[in-house]
Amino acid sequence: MPMNREESASERIARDEPKRFAHDSKGASATPFTFIYLASQSPRRRQLLDQIGVRHQLLLAGPDEDVEALEAERAGESPLHYVERVTRAKLAAARARRIARDLPAAPILCADTTVALRRRIFGKPRDAADAAATLRLLAGRTHRVITAVAVGEGADEAFAISASSVRFAPIDDLEIERYVASGEPFGKAGAYAIQSGAAVWIERVSGSYSGIMGLPLYETARLLRQAGVGFQCTPRTLAPLHARQGE
Repeated sequence: MPMNREESASERIARDEPKRFAHDSKGASATPFTFIYLASQSPRRRQLLDQIGVRHQLLLAGPDEDVEALEAERAGESPLHYVERVTRAKLAAARARRIARDLPAAPILCADTTVALRRRIFGKPRDAADAAATLRLLAGRTHRVITAVAVGEGADEAFAISASSVRFAPIDDLEIERYVASGEPFGKAGAYAIQSGAAVWIERVSGSYSGIMGLPLYETARLLRQAGVGFQCTPRTLAPLHARQGE
């Protein structure tokens, strides 16, 4: 596929349809997994998994792993190709990590979120100046928030993409300076979080709110069910696995 154009809607939908896991002919395994590994340090993804009753244990990179190298952009890469490549690379690294640490088998969940203005990719800001420059470019325009999700279990894996659009109102420099000074932009693609004070700038949203937060719950639940993950009926009454284990 040429890298100098965006994918069409039909191409995106075809890629978004995940394959079923080999053991799963009806969308669920005979013995559901009681937890998953989450290969992400994002508190928002943990919160969203808690919301739908999925117990999880963190599977974070060690000091010997170069996570930033996985997220480096490549020349001519479209935002859709970027999030897919990075998410698949994160999953491969997490699988190797679980084996190296001799941890019990369970599905592994990885995700990556990027903000895109046409073909330009906005990752996590490097510093305050970069965060302010990003927000100035997004002000008064509609941008896309693209989150890719991958689940691996055994030798199988499945993948999905959620793409949403967000329209920002015009933002004056003083508002941007105050938001950057709050520290909220750091560690977030596009230098903002939809669930933060930046919500006052958002005129319209089309797509998945949870996907914009960093983990599209519809696509995630579909992949986890196919991997044979059991969902708790009353998620708010259950402590997540990472909390019980003190992680």
